[in-house]
Amino acid sequence: MRLDKFLCTTLGITRKEAGKLLKSKEVEVNGEVVKNGAQKVTDDCDVEFNGRTLHLTGPRYFMLNKPQGFVCSHVDDFNPTVFVLLDEVSPEKLHVAGRLDGDTTGLVLLTDDGQWSHRITSPRHECEKVYYVELADPLPPETVQTFAEGVQLRGEKELTRPAKLEILDEREALITITEGKYHQVKRMFAAVGNKVVGLHREQVGSIELDDTLEPGEYRPLTDEEIAAFMK
Repeated sequence: MRLDKFLCTTLGITRKEAGKLLKSKEVEVNGEVVKNGAQKVTDDCDVEFNGRTLHLTGPRYFMLNKPQGFVCSHVDDFNPTVFVLLDEVSPEKLHVAGRLDGDTTGLVLLTDDGQWSHRITSPRHECEKVYYVELADPLPPETVQTFAEGVQLRGEKELTRPAKLEILDEREALITITEGKYHQVKRMFAAVGNKVVGLHREQVGSIELDDTLEPGEYRPLTDEEIAAFMK
């Protein structure tokens, strides 16, 4: 994490105020005065302001607009991971609450709070996820009822849980599911003879992707967004 961002997070100040503190020569990193806000600090750095040691405390919660081609794991031999997009101390301690495939874009939630993410990923909680889907072929209107009744996926013993399908155009739709089976949305459309050519997650529970975030950008969740999965 950049030093100026670290100061903003730990002291609750603006980036401009952090710059003034650095110019005052009151900030030390590992015993040395540092004035450059771009300097990187890691989890094992000792950062002091005016003689007081600063620490990042409490669990962390972020939303990321995941670009295409990034995977939701810490290590991958072939693709970049979403964690390289984070300018945070100890990103390896964060995990994804509900992964997306490499070619799927949109809302990804990241945290180091295991109980919080469990409320999103556990099938018992039936957390709704909303996806925008682009399809290779036109969607017959009867697909809405088919998805509402549950779809038989190849290799699965039971039907999927009821899913809500809203047809936007003949090859575009919104689908809301409460499960997280492997490649579920793609497999559901394959089961009715269609092919997903574009998939973008717009919402998880009551948390909607911030439309000001460009692909690859992220921000902390608001208190209200965090509280949505505290119940």
